[in-house]
Amino acid sequence: MDRDGVLAARLATQRLNGPPASGPASAVAELLCVQAQDAPLARAMIALRCGGTDAGVRAAVARGELVRTHVLRPTWHYLAAEDLCWLLALTSEKVESGMASRHRQLSLTAARVDAGLSVVADALAGLRFAPRPTLGAALAGAGVLDRDDPLFGQQVGHVLLLGELRALICSAPVEGTEHHYALVEEVVPASRPREHREALAELVRRFVAGHGPVSPSDLVRWARVTLGEVRTALRDLDGQVAPLVVDGQVLWHAPDAVLPASRAQRAWLVSTFDEVFLSYRTVPWPRSAGHPAGEDPYRFAEAGGGVVLCDLEDVGAWKRTRRGGRVRIDLELDTTLSPSALQAIDDAAATLATVIA
Repeated sequence: MDRDGVLAARLATQRLNGPPASGPASAVAELLCVQAQDAPLARAMIALRCGGTDAGVRAAVARGELVRTHVLRPTWHYLAAEDLCWLLALTSEKVESGMASRHRQLSLTAARVDAGLSVVADALAGLRFAPRPTLGAALAGAGVLDRDDPLFGQQVGHVLLLGELRALICSAPVEGTEHHYALVEEVVPASRPREHREALAELVRRFVAGHGPVSPSDLVRWARVTLGEVRTALRDLDGQVAPLVVDGQVLWHAPDAVLPASRAQRAWLVSTFDEVFLSYRTVPWPRSAGHPAGEDPYRFAEAGGGVVLCDLEDVGAWKRTRRGGRVRIDLELDTTLSPSALQAIDDAAATLATVIA
């Protein structure tokens, strides 16, 4: 397989080309996790993969099929509810230990965190779903945190993050746009515990099948696992995943995953944080010669926009704005693109505008 074949295959395994996923829960489960700090754009990317809408993705969250929480890394993700507990058991200890210095800066001692999580659990018990401000008030009212402390807001956020990593809380199955928390034991179905090696193999299998072709280093960036663990899992998955050599580099794919017979769509507008753009260290998306940013890197701290992909290249950027209550997509593109490429990009922008909340 050559580089273009790898890029086209990724579009297909990620359900951006070829047959769509059967629904939001299926689209997310195939990817295992979908990065979601910009929740409206993450929902739009899910909707594109299943031919759905923002309302349809929100309904899947409200039904409890999908949860939005911190998992894999210290950032938000959407994932299927049934995958929550085993993924946290596999990765959260490393994620939490990697934030130890930050928690010292926030004066979040072990005793203080334990006391705070006890307050949060009491506040949410009995399906009393609550947003962050309510839980922050409970933490201040109990004397665990001081509302006058300049770090109060960050402390609240990190206490809740630790509650998520420890499988105590996650997003609540409620309607509306404001994020609410719930107790995991009250809203997530019980699942069978998995021993470490089995869970690791499942993580690697699902990542390869939903993102492939990929390299082991792609997975190390994606989740808190080591190269040694990935290589062990690849050996355990012999026959379920297979290697490819591309430009002298070994990539892995699942032979049974969806592969494209042809490129059905030329252009896509994807979030900067989308799985099809951010996941790959090896064989990344090449930039077109006339890209408006030149060689300048993307600033991933920015939200509300992303990357324009056309004919298997990164050809520019887009930004979501609102005017008169309507979504507008502003484009900044390579000025050497052909008229047919520009039309394909306009069509992709029009599609995206229909699924952004």
